[in-house]
Amino acid sequence: MHRRITRLPRKMKGKLKANHPPLSFKYALWGLLSGMGSILVILAITKMAGYKLLIGSFGASAVLLFGALESPLAQPRNLIGGHLVSAAVAVAVVSLGGTGSFAVALAVGISIALMYLTRTVHPPGGATALIGVQGHAGATFILMPVLFGALVLLAVALFTNNVVHHRQYPKHWL
Repeated sequence: MHRRITRLPRKMKGKLKANHPPLSFKYALWGLLSGMGSILVILAITKMAGYKLLIGSFGASAVLLFGALESPLAQPRNLIGGHLVSAAVAVAVVSLGGTGSFAVALAVGISIALMYLTRTVHPPGGATALIGVQGHAGATFILMPVLFGALVLLAVALFTNNVVHHRQYPKHWL
């Protein structure tokens, strides 16, 4: 253990500067419009349905879907699977009586482990678990807002990321 701790500073060193690809104004603009559009679609459906369908983790999903769409973490399997796994964990933790600080932390930790084991890692899923436990989520949380909202995000991503020539989404489905 002592050796691991003494190696920490070297492991944290990293390079001073990264090699970033060139910036693209059209990529940034299309990300802005697509991300904004996806959230507006969810809000419009929320208003029509009279049921809250927007949760904070969808904002983070929008960043991946419209700002880093090439990332494995932004692919459909990860988007849908990561949110569903995390929502199910939140519901399970709440049903076992947990809504306090330890329950929130446990739900996030279990979500990370299960997303990893199911190959559905989607970082916003951790927020979905946290939101679910803090909101005392019941079983319906998995379908509404989580599954429905994630499917809306996916539909918008499929359209907006493929309607222009400089983007293609998804890179893979499974």
